[in-house]
Amino acid sequence: MTAFLGYKNNSIEDAMTDRKYVISLYDYTGEALKPWAEAGYICFAYDIQHTEERTEMFDGGGRITYKYADLHNIGSLDDIYEYFDTIRSDHGTDNKVYFAMAFPVCQHLAVSGAAHFARKREADPLFQRKAANYAIWCAELFQALGCPYFIENPVSVLSTLWRKPDYSFHPYEYGGYIDPEQAEHPKWPDYIAPMDAYPKKTCLWTGGGFEMPTISPVEPETGHSRQHLKLGGKSMKTKNIRSATPRGFAQAVFNANNSTMQSLKYSNLVA
Repeated sequence: MTAFLGYKNNSIEDAMTDRKYVISLYDYTGEALKPWAEAGYICFAYDIQHTEERTEMFDGGGRITYKYADLHNIGSLDDIYEYFDTIRSDHGTDNKVYFAMAFPVCQHLAVSGAAHFARKREADPLFQRKAANYAIWCAELFQALGCPYFIENPVSVLSTLWRKPDYSFHPYEYGGYIDPEQAEHPKWPDYIAPMDAYPKKTCLWTGGGFEMPTISPVEPETGHSRQHLKLGGKSMKTKNIRSATPRGFAQAVFNANNSTMQSLKYSNLVA
């Protein structure tokens, strides 16, 4: 399965020296991975939209490789596990996944779409159970990899079909982690408020020793968010913008969960 999951020309060879990996599932934008890549981690963003593989390089040796994966096929998750388990087994335990995250599709789960549930249930009585299983599969993969992780979804029926979320937050609560000189969103400034200053209740299902970061809030813009006001319909553009990981939260998660912080936590436990 290496051709699918590894690098195009030197997949396993590229992992022979000590490398720290981070993976993100159902991730089109890669925003959640950027703080890790900037710190030198080797990152993979898996999503069905990545029909052409590409790698984004960062100073310090980090990178994000955007890879195609049909994550509604459990075989794809098995392949991901086998790839990273092989690296860890063949090249030492320092070559492992240090953190993982997933953003499963929420269109069949989010309570904001409850008006359509009855119609969807007529077409497929198991539509929500299937959608919930995609999130559960991610958790099972991350547990098998033995790393801290979170799975993100809006307020949704995952709370009843799986379990209650461990945490929730609004993007503006982590806006203080963004450099004010980079307040404007680099991709979608017309749709995402500067400094992530907008409300959107987001839930997290976590495990593996995940540390919820300390908030650093900014004042949210009044009224509805720009996304709510300017985006509509079911286009892929709308879905990608609405699901983009808030930059401040991404930085905060890295600050609280990077390998240095993991080592400090372990040292405190055994001291």
